[in-house]
Amino acid sequence: MADPAKLVVGASGFLGSHLTRRLAATGAPVRVLVRRTSDLRAIADLPVEIHYGDLFDDHALRTAMRDCDEIYHCAVDTRAWLRDPEPLFRTNIVGLRHVLDAACATGPRRFVFTSSAATIGRRPGGIADETVAFDWPRLGGPYVRSRVEAENLVLRYATERGLPAVAMCVANTYGPGDWQPTPHGSFVAAAALGRLPFRFAGTGSESVGVEDAARALILAGAAGQPGERYIVSDRFLTNTELLTAAAHAAGREPPRVAVPLPLLYPAAGIASAVARVRGRDSRFTVTSVNLMHVMSRLDHGKAERELGWKPEPVLDAVARAARFFLARRSRRAAAGD
Repeated sequence: MADPAKLVVGASGFLGSHLTRRLAATGAPVRVLVRRTSDLRAIADLPVEIHYGDLFDDHALRTAMRDCDEIYHCAVDTRAWLRDPEPLFRTNIVGLRHVLDAACATGPRRFVFTSSAATIGRRPGGIADETVAFDWPRLGGPYVRSRVEAENLVLRYATERGLPAVAMCVANTYGPGDWQPTPHGSFVAAAALGRLPFRFAGTGSESVGVEDAARALILAGAAGQPGERYIVSDRFLTNTELLTAAAHAAGREPPRVAVPLPLLYPAAGIASAVARVRGRDSRFTVTSVNLMHVMSRLDHGKAERELGWKPEPVLDAVARAARFFLARRSRRAAAGD
């Protein structure tokens, strides 16, 4: 009898592609569910079974999930800057519900959901863990609310419908293969390529290497307790630490000009106003500034105790990310792009 397959929904993304690569390295049969428009370069060399469909294609979902013992959901809309949040809730809530219904129908041994560290509540001046309920909806904006609602939905399916689901509260991920790049990876790219003349004083976020995050998801697939959530983060990383590590890995001097946090808010307000006049979205908003500093430090001890997960230093992953962006620029230059 063939070994049961592992399915990754959203395998073309940054974390999803690293997860797929790690699963494939175990020798287990791996399936991926991606859209036909997805950029597959991050997994193109892997021996995986590709299924095409989206989160709203119930037939494609059930076909891909058939005979899978582990399902990993990594398909998330992370565009926190959208003026119209409807796409966020459509993908992160409505689409997720289709995935959960299909999983309930096919009966995996474990459903591992990629949630966000932003779903953890704040503990000002202290360290928060999974027991701290989310308590900052106004500061987080629609994107964070969509992630909280998504996590709550997954946990309700665990308690009310018996889906063996675990929620992984993943911090900002760094490492090679960030092709888009992610919003936080953009800072690494800019510092590595010498395109960022300043840093943001008084800001930072919980962070983790993307390879370590992928490993945490796999450990949850093997030993995660249904109905539980796990923080996946190495440590809090200041913006200065992040940009310094990226610049040094690329052989550059880090940005010397420090922009104080209080100046970021009026600047974000102006950028947002200009974007509205032009009918465009702006990545630099008051909410994005909030996300640079309002979250509490986090304790990932539960993942260590229950999953056996121990992350490597995230600054090593930042350095690998910087070298990736350098190599990508060199390839583009060689190709004449």
